[in-house]
Amino acid sequence: MLLVVDIGNTNTVIGIFKGDQLVAHWRLGTHRERTYHEYAILIKELFHLEGLSSREVEGAIISSVVPNLTPVFSKTLQVLLGLRPMVVGPGTKTGISILVDNPREVGTDRVVNAVAAYNKYGGPLVVVDFGTATTFDAVSPHGEYLGGAISPGITISMEALFRETAQLPRVELKKPQRIIGKNTVESIQSGIYYGYVSLVDGMARAFKERLGEGCQVIATGGLASIIAEASREIEIVDPLLTLEGLLIIYKKNRPRKDQPPRAM
Repeated sequence: MLLVVDIGNTNTVIGIFKGDQLVAHWRLGTHRERTYHEYAILIKELFHLEGLSSREVEGAIISSVVPNLTPVFSKTLQVLLGLRPMVVGPGTKTGISILVDNPREVGTDRVVNAVAAYNKYGGPLVVVDFGTATTFDAVSPHGEYLGGAISPGITISMEALFRETAQLPRVELKKPQRIIGKNTVESIQSGIYYGYVSLVDGMARAFKERLGEGCQVIATGGLASIIAEASREIEIVDPLLTLEGLLIIYKKNRPRKDQPPRAM
């Protein structure tokens, strides 16, 4: 089995693959103050709940956009699994060219998403990831990562609106029944929801104009499904795209059987 870990600013997603099949996955809150012992206990309990044994895990790979948690999780997996995980970073083989000014600046999650999306759907394509930030990434017909755009995430925007106003309440994110709100809660929900749908569709159309005919728009991340309900541009929702990308990258960098996995 292969254990894959995607460490994000808000959530950490962990998956278990048997061959090419994802047999279990968990979404955890990202807590920077947790120790490797705490994460090891938590992951061991998740294995137990799914009826899985950590002894069957033969490899592990980590993608992280939280630098101070990368060594914590590396230590966690060494303690729990008895092996050193592969860490996606500079020098990792991805199978795609990163055509930006400074490839080291690109978040590993964005590269992993691009790898998975191109391998599954071909190109050209736009990957929209609804995380702490909402990111848009462009991939050419030949599988080249061309760059993208970053905007504040939906949850960040909602919290900022609540925090910076005296009378507006915190509301649940959901698709409102009507775009013209009849009360304050409906009005906020409409502005947030349809505002983000318009943002996504507008950016997607602009990207597609530059990427050319046949461009697909793939959405991933925890909030992808709810936004896709009203989007005219999102064609495919693939919430676990990053985990599949980690599987692909692990295979490309898998050490020989006579060598232990190495940090990269």
